[in-house]
Amino acid sequence: MTSPFDPIAGASTLAELQDAATTEGWRATVSAAAPGLDDWIVGAVFGGTYQRPALTLRDRQLLNLGALAALGSVDPQLVGHVRTCERIGMTSEEIAEAVVHLIPYIGLPRALAALRMVNPAASDSSSAR
Repeated sequence: MTSPFDPIAGASTLAELQDAATTEGWRATVSAAAPGLDDWIVGAVFGGTYQRPALTLRDRQLLNLGALAALGSVDPQLVGHVRTCERIGMTSEEIAEAVVHLIPYIGLPRALAALRMVNPAASDSSSAR
């Protein structure tokens, strides 16, 4: 197993998953509220957990989508992970199908809320009803 805290590997993985503007945005927000927490996230999450060998980045993103959709009320994080899914090559259809697969496990209301983050046009049409 790799080190549970590797800021260099974390920065590399994060660069693969997110564009610089996204990373700078959340890091600034986190650091303003809790100085140093952003460094811990990069080193421990992206440089530790994400470095474990048994799952691919795609697997990890699917798990992240499922967890965030199940939680609900985490729209900014869910949108960010949808963008990350797209960045690593997943299609909108695959992302939406992953959320559809969650319906029996997380419930229809949470899945519909998550689908609005996958397809912003769906949010526009549903608000007209």
